[in-house]
Amino acid sequence: MDYKNIYFLGIGGIGMSNLARYFISRGKKVAGYDRTETVLTGKLTQEGAAIHYVDNIEQIPADFKNPESTLVVFTPAVPPDHSELNFFRDNGFQVVKRAQALGEITKSSKAICCAGTHGKTTTSSMTAHILKQSHLDCNAFLGGILKNYDSNLLLSDKSELTVVEADEYDRSFHWLHPYMALITSVDPDHLDIYGTEEEYLKSFEKFTSLIVPGGTLIVKEGIKLKTQVKPDVTIYTYSMDKGDFHAENIRIGNGSIVFDFVTPKHKIKDIELGVPVKINIENSVGSMALAWLNGAAGDELRTAMATFQGAKRRFDFHIKTDNLAFIDDYAHHPQELAASIESVKELYPGKKVTGVFQPHLYSRTKDFAADFAKSLSMLDELILLDIYPARELPIAGVTSQIIFDKVTIPNKTLCTKSELLDILKVKKIEVLLTVGAGDIDQLLPQIEEAMLKD
Repeated sequence: MDYKNIYFLGIGGIGMSNLARYFISRGKKVAGYDRTETVLTGKLTQEGAAIHYVDNIEQIPADFKNPESTLVVFTPAVPPDHSELNFFRDNGFQVVKRAQALGEITKSSKAICCAGTHGKTTTSSMTAHILKQSHLDCNAFLGGILKNYDSNLLLSDKSELTVVEADEYDRSFHWLHPYMALITSVDPDHLDIYGTEEEYLKSFEKFTSLIVPGGTLIVKEGIKLKTQVKPDVTIYTYSMDKGDFHAENIRIGNGSIVFDFVTPKHKIKDIELGVPVKINIENSVGSMALAWLNGAAGDELRTAMATFQGAKRRFDFHIKTDNLAFIDDYAHHPQELAASIESVKELYPGKKVTGVFQPHLYSRTKDFAADFAKSLSMLDELILLDIYPARELPIAGVTSQIIFDKVTIPNKTLCTKSELLDILKVKKIEVLLTVGAGDIDQLLPQIEEAMLKD
């Protein structure tokens, strides 16, 4: 891209911020707007981005008001009546979605794209860490902040491999050009965009058609997916316990998980997970498959998996003592919730698990209320918050109450986010799990402080 300046609308988003960092690293001038100041926007400012928080054309820096030198990148979360977005559109600027900009970058590298309703952040993060720690190295655009690097962007001056979290929202992943692709799951989501499960599945089918000639597709064993790959694309399957790549001899205990990694050619023994959660067995199998197919050695896989610390807000431990555990997770789909709760219960058998869930989006709540209730009923105790609307306007009759009424466990509480801390202070907590994709993470320091005071 020949533009000197890059302006981001929604610069603080997890996906937008890694693109902003990429362009800063390439010597571009970066500025942008976001609705609220966050830790991410603060770090971007320190790295050289000029950011403001009011939708005001006057606050766009003068250098960024020339369509010849400025590219504008926006996220679908920006509303169509946004005055800055319309200023750029009305004045001849090149205005592209984040996915289009990322697609251009993947054209010029060997893109390893991880897609799926859930699991894609952890799988892409693991893949990036393995490659980064191996002789192969990589670049990576990730959907979470990796604790190992305190960043969602990894850069290399020697590797042509680029790991990308491929987002299906708004069909964004259709702009990518995968050399290798992995699909973790296709459980219906984003029905506000797709309308039906059939259209959602068609979107993933289309994604498989984008894999370059001679490329590779790795698919979770047993998922409901038709592929449209080119004739010379190789397809492999994976899962925790079956497929071309899988785990054997799984040993769980004393806070650790160790297993043998089975490839189509041989077995790599004694892989130990740095984040010992059962769902990460499957995530790591997919990640190691991608790295192994690119030439990572067995010792490199073993070392990388043992040192992987995870992404923030992906099964993230805030307190871990003999008497108290506090875990935060980004789960926001019923299947993710069930997997997260099951993992906690396996880690802490016999202990009471209290879950705090913040639903994300009115549309998702409406579409999956019964499924959310079924997953949340796996808890011993539930505290259910009001819906985080994100980009949406309210839908008549859709509140957290429609989930709450269907939850079958008797020990349940419905409250607002502002009431949460007071409620937690009077609870007897053994294991606390906070889940959701909204702004519940802003309360994590206060929750941790309240728990430790007890």
